[in-house]
Amino acid sequence: MKKFMDEDFLLSTDTAKHLFFDYAKDMPIIDYHCHLSPREIAEDAKFDNITQLWLGGDHYKWRQMRSNGVEEKYITGDATDREKFQKWAETLEMAVGNPLYHWSHLELQRYFGYHRALNGDTAEEVWQLCNEKIKGMSARQLILDSNVEMLATTDDPVDDLHWHKQIAEDESFPVKVLPAFRPDKALGIEKEGFTDYVESLSRAAEMEIQSFEDVKEALKKRILYFHEMGCCISDHGLERVMYLDATEEDADRIFRKKLSGESLSETEVQQYKLRLLLFLGQQYHKYGWVMQLHYGVKRDNDKKRFEELGPDTGFDCISTSAPVNELADFLNALAYTGELPKTILYSLNPIDNAAIGSIIGCFQTSEAVGKIQHGSAWWFNDNKTGMMEQMTSLANQGLLGNFIGMLTDSRSFLSYTRHEYFRRIACELIGGWVENGEYPDDEKSLQKIIEGIAYKNAKRYFEI
Repeated sequence: MKKFMDEDFLLSTDTAKHLFFDYAKDMPIIDYHCHLSPREIAEDAKFDNITQLWLGGDHYKWRQMRSNGVEEKYITGDATDREKFQKWAETLEMAVGNPLYHWSHLELQRYFGYHRALNGDTAEEVWQLCNEKIKGMSARQLILDSNVEMLATTDDPVDDLHWHKQIAEDESFPVKVLPAFRPDKALGIEKEGFTDYVESLSRAAEMEIQSFEDVKEALKKRILYFHEMGCCISDHGLERVMYLDATEEDADRIFRKKLSGESLSETEVQQYKLRLLLFLGQQYHKYGWVMQLHYGVKRDNDKKRFEELGPDTGFDCISTSAPVNELADFLNALAYTGELPKTILYSLNPIDNAAIGSIIGCFQTSEAVGKIQHGSAWWFNDNKTGMMEQMTSLANQGLLGNFIGMLTDSRSFLSYTRHEYFRRIACELIGGWVENGEYPDDEKSLQKIIEGIAYKNAKRYFEI
């Protein structure tokens, strides 16, 4: 019987162990999509206890605590931090097979030196151990200790990027902390707060916005500002990547209709989004940015509790309403005019894996190696099975050796062990193919592939 999460965790063959320990393990990290707070990095935030560092804002953990029958007061409510930690420990004990079990224990091992299992009985000793070690921890130190070379936060077009500027000017901190352009609110014309957001965008761009053309001009100004601040990545969270026939005149009519307080049809909503997303794609190509498209999610379920707690609190799920033919048509529209930027596609629905693999093969060019990427297993797929399936599908359809690898997509400074988790799984997968005679035991080629997936492909792709 193997020892619990020992040094060979997830590595079952000699080749997999060799690939991980000799090539993947010590590669630097390029975390090209996360939700860390640039303010906390700029101010080198400290944390009072493990609950603040571990459970604050982590809707992955919140969902599982609810699944364990935990009252909301111990999740997002006014219970003490010690009480919340106890409830999480009791929940984790039941999470056999869940990636949170592995992530949590990798974090306990790597950052706190704790190699036993966290459960209701051990919660007190873990609480005491972690809180003692947290006294010497800070946001920046955790990033440095994790061997991070670059990280990209998630930032709205109206953000002034004050904290990014402060970080960039501090020569004592060598990690690149770049903004990533996330204009979801500018696209969200169906949302209740859309007109208020237009006013915010108007102030940020220092211009009046009364037409669709004005929206584009304001976003142009903000894209230029972000570019001057080092931004090279955009990101979009979408229920679907849409493609409905629509003209600029249609988009302008729909925008003005919204500002006048009239209701919009679903078709009008999608037409507006298409025209704006095409425009944004053109701008990203102009500046050499990477466009990330996250889609296939149905957000804000359990309306009553969503209204009580707000977005990103654990009430989202996989959607099946994202037609891949519209995704292909959208990419084609940009490619036809020579304005398709480097693009990473993520679907929350794993059924889309093969479709994405086939679509990206249609739009690859010599502009970049692996110009169109099948993004790493995302959110509900961010587990051993999901990662294996995504990489296997990519290998079946395209070139796994050009894959840009893992990201944290996290709000926690402890989440960098997810890169280790991913690297172990990738080495296990590829090592298994070698041991099975499906790929030669060619040291030079294997080193190139593993180091590329772990780090070098992302460094090249984002031109860091």
